[in-house]
Amino acid sequence: MDFKNKRDIIFIILAGFFITNAIVAELIGGKLIQFFGIFTQSVGIVLWPIIFVLTDLINEYFGKDGVKKLTYITMGLIVFMFLILFIALNIPATSFSPVSDMAFHEVFGQSMWIIVGSVVAFGVSQIVDVYIFTKFKLSTGNKYIWLRATGSTVVSQLVDTFIVQFIAFVLPAKWTMSEFLINASWGYGFKLLIAILLIPFIYAGHYLIGIYIKPKNLKGTE
Repeated sequence: MDFKNKRDIIFIILAGFFITNAIVAELIGGKLIQFFGIFTQSVGIVLWPIIFVLTDLINEYFGKDGVKKLTYITMGLIVFMFLILFIALNIPATSFSPVSDMAFHEVFGQSMWIIVGSVVAFGVSQIVDVYIFTKFKLSTGNKYIWLRATGSTVVSQLVDTFIVQFIAFVLPAKWTMSEFLINASWGYGFKLLIAILLIPFIYAGHYLIGIYIKPKNLKGTE
């Protein structure tokens, strides 16, 4: 198998995990859970740091154009899912359906706001992430992966968290502005902590991909 085909395989694998994580995060986002008994968040929050890690890996090997194309594709698929859910929510269930209209709406009705917020936040935060990551990479070359990964995540996660939670929970009057500011701040801190804890996985992913496709610029990574 030649170098080009190996790169294609890696891109497909990373893209598959990227899109799957994004769509699953949308579908489960209507469930709110408490962390440490302190703050409330959508259960989907646990998946978004993984998405930003995948963003950094894709950017590392396929550049900002690769990330942008995948972002647009993912946004398109999320919008498609939104349309499917909208249609499903407006088709009456039969009297013998194991899932009633009320139950279906309780689960996926709230997800509609999550999806709207996520599409907006996802598009904006990904552009921010790519821009900052690229600036760091131009300055550091192939060194200091942790710096560009963390630096881009610090800003992009902030943008993503506050936009999505405002649209998903403030606009439908689920949270007051005070609750929003408290929960979004805690949520941002939580996502940032997870992203930092995932830095070793970025190095591991970078190393394994490097071995597989054997890029010439693998050496000199710190």
